[in-house]
Amino acid sequence: MNSTTSQSQEFEEHCSGMLADYVTAIAWSPQDTILGATSAAGEVVLWNDGNLKTLQTANGKSVDCLAFSPDGKFLAVGGQDGQVKIWQETKLIATLENAPAWVDQLAWNHTSNQLAFSLGRYVQVWDADTREIVVTLNFDNSSVLGIDWRRDGQYLAISGYKGVKIWHSQNWDEEPYNLDMTTVSVAMAWSPDGKFLASGNMDRSVTVLEWNNPDPWVMRGFPGKIRQLAWSEATTELGAPLLASSSVEGIVVWEKLEDDSLGWEAQVLTNHVDVICAIAFAPESFLLASAAADGWLCLWKQAKQVSQILTGVSAGFSSLAWHPQGDLLAAGGEKGELLIWSKVLC
Repeated sequence: MNSTTSQSQEFEEHCSGMLADYVTAIAWSPQDTILGATSAAGEVVLWNDGNLKTLQTANGKSVDCLAFSPDGKFLAVGGQDGQVKIWQETKLIATLENAPAWVDQLAWNHTSNQLAFSLGRYVQVWDADTREIVVTLNFDNSSVLGIDWRRDGQYLAISGYKGVKIWHSQNWDEEPYNLDMTTVSVAMAWSPDGKFLASGNMDRSVTVLEWNNPDPWVMRGFPGKIRQLAWSEATTELGAPLLASSSVEGIVVWEKLEDDSLGWEAQVLTNHVDVICAIAFAPESFLLASAAADGWLCLWKQAKQVSQILTGVSAGFSSLAWHPQGDLLAAGGEKGELLIWSKVLC
């Protein structure tokens, strides 16, 4: 472990709580300081300024994904029982029954109250305003492993075996754009500016598609499959975001070069000694957070060197999430810990 940290600590523990089991997912509301969290025991909770409110108690069936709508009005969760549940503030307004499918992927459109969620080889889009299913999309090649809307809400990307399919949300009947691969897309994400789509793959490669450019870049040489991807909102002098990818216990940060033929330049970050479970850039910043099964949450200044290491879980970390303002950082633990750190005021 590289324990070198800066003299002044950037973040300090703000508060903590406990769930009954492994924290499967966490997310901040985009409009306030409400944090949603789910567990492998089936809990759904809201943290708000030190108060923990339970929306769903443990029922023995894992809840695996959650997300807030862009206006913060709706919270959706999905899990092992095949149900997608949607709360408006703290009132349960809809329960979509999909058993025996296991719902482990969901995402809200960034510009409307449309929720996309996985059902095996299919994705359904549900509209919170009309309370109706808008469309059912057939991924066809495998179970869906990733769902991500482009920031402008115009395109929905779905990933799995043999690559990524991208549908135009204004014309669902149109054939999707295919980013074809011979492998499995394990992790997938649009860049915040909508210019790039990245896929982390089972064959130890990263594919980056520049929208409207038919020739994607493919980067290889990783020690294992690519488990996590994260784009920065901040951009380099070239005007492109940074892309971070994690494989086993290592991170590679990619910076776009001016010469398209050279593609992306890599910088390897090493500090963790066990599998990294989550990575994320702070909003409008190159500050990168990484959480791992080794029980360390590392903050990487300028996505280059460790400036602080946060701890507080008895085993490993399972998830992390930045508040939209960047002044709060939350993480979940394998034993049910829920931790929140706040930025130290100078």
